[in-house]
Amino acid sequence: MSLLSIASNTSAWRGYEYYKEKKVISWKQTSLSVFEGEVIGSDMPYHVIIDTEHPKKSTCDCPHAEGKRIICKHKVALFFTVFPEEADKYMAEIEEYEREEEKREQEHYEQIVKYVKSLSKEELRVALINALVEAEERSRYR
Repeated sequence: MSLLSIASNTSAWRGYEYYKEKKVISWKQTSLSVFEGEVIGSDMPYHVIIDTEHPKKSTCDCPHAEGKRIICKHKVALFFTVFPEEADKYMAEIEEYEREEEKREQEHYEQIVKYVKSLSKEELRVALINALVEAEERSRYR
């Protein structure tokens, strides 16, 4: 279990942004697996400690994580600052996911086009009416 694997997607992404914006203003290694630093937050710098061996023991005094075992964006920013190769790996995984998602969307679009082209004029009318009715019903219940 790594610090990044237990962070929410939002905390991971925002932490990456904080890393890229160089919001970690200082850090030091305090033991083999523990790093301590200051990360600029919305209001003030936050004191962050990350334990790479025991990520849930990591701490941050920001309102989101203080007193909780939550991995906040400040912890992620410090993690990426200490281990920039992990930031590169994270971004490569995001980019690969986006490429795969774009490919899936394109394949889905092509399947829809193929299906629509296979319909007769009457089948197309019925399918369109059904789709419009379903869309209207969904919008009513939102």
